[in-house]
Amino acid sequence: MFFKQIKHHGDNFSYIIADETAKKAAIIDPSYNADVLTKTCESQGLTVEYVINTHGHGDHTAGNDEIRKWFNAKVVAHRLSTTRKDIAVADGDTIKVGNLSVKVIHTPGHTLDSICLLVDGRLLTGDTLFVGECGRTDLPGSSAEALYHSLFGKLMKLDDSVEIYPGHDYGTAPVSTIGRERETNYVLEPRTLKEFLEFMSLP
Repeated sequence: MFFKQIKHHGDNFSYIIADETAKKAAIIDPSYNADVLTKTCESQGLTVEYVINTHGHGDHTAGNDEIRKWFNAKVVAHRLSTTRKDIAVADGDTIKVGNLSVKVIHTPGHTLDSICLLVDGRLLTGDTLFVGECGRTDLPGSSAEALYHSLFGKLMKLDDSVEIYPGHDYGTAPVSTIGRERETNYVLEPRTLKEFLEFMSLP
């Protein structure tokens, strides 16, 4: 599998995943990096079939149209997303990129339409989980209660070895693991739902 994390403009991470044999690729959250993403895919001889958005905020969907037009790619987003999309997905769906299987995990909290993507031991977490932090829940459509269930009911049930690739370069490193975050991320300390809601409401 070809896998590349790209941060060229601002602190948003974008990702390319591809089946190197079939030369089929997907770009996750083009953000403001469409120019570099396009050049990288072309230099690798990759055909971008999909643009996948982890959620509908503009700093992640920026570049969608540019990639869509350049490669005639289809935009994929959760069914609750208001983003202009060609394919709507739901929790548990699989997106096939060549022979790669990308599993969709619906993780509402930061937004209603937030998803994480699991492929080959790597978890692209968007703004649900950062290295050492989590996404904000004080925005329209956010829910600290939903985030609690997404973090502890879904992501923390994954194997410790799963690598985490976030949507922003906010942490001490650009990549982590479920195990490392479980041990070091203060957001993930054991809490009841009530305690988590109180914690997330702190200034």
